[in-house]
Amino acid sequence: MKRTIGFRKARLDDVELVHNWMNEDHVHPFWQLNFSFERFKEHYLHALSDTHQTLYLGMVDGVVMSYWEAYWVKGDILEKSYTPKTYDQGIHLLIGEKEYLGLGYALPLLRTMVRFQFQHPATAKVVAEPDIRNEKMIHIFERCGFTPISPIQLPDKEAMLMFCERSDFEKRWKDEYKEAGL
Repeated sequence: MKRTIGFRKARLDDVELVHNWMNEDHVHPFWQLNFSFERFKEHYLHALSDTHQTLYLGMVDGVVMSYWEAYWVKGDILEKSYTPKTYDQGIHLLIGEKEYLGLGYALPLLRTMVRFQFQHPATAKVVAEPDIRNEKMIHIFERCGFTPISPIQLPDKEAMLMFCERSDFEKRWKDEYKEAGL
């Protein structure tokens, strides 16, 4: 059965849902944002107003089930880990709803978001830095077209720096681009 993938910008009224996801056992070891609602709300409000990133909720068949942060590497802590170009973008994600775990949704969602990021004509690279312990997510990034570069130390985790170059992504998913008329 073919599913419909979609995204919408996160809003303030999504804070309770995202806070609940941050407290899920499959999320909090990697995101480390499982603190009180009031403290999380402050964090979330700051993230919503941060002009170097955009927060999204991902959907399958109209059901909100995932959280995404698309960001510009310039202005992010990650820019200290490599020499970014001006329009390099980064991505963070989580599948919040447990019933969507392990069903193969992560890859098509990630592929769709990365394709969206590459719609910016000057973006030639999308970067990820999943927690080095999150082998499942590293595997999904690799399947999408990301290449592991090296382990890096960030303030909140040891991460695997991964790059997805536009040319590699377009080659890997050329048939999908044809189907989408791109």
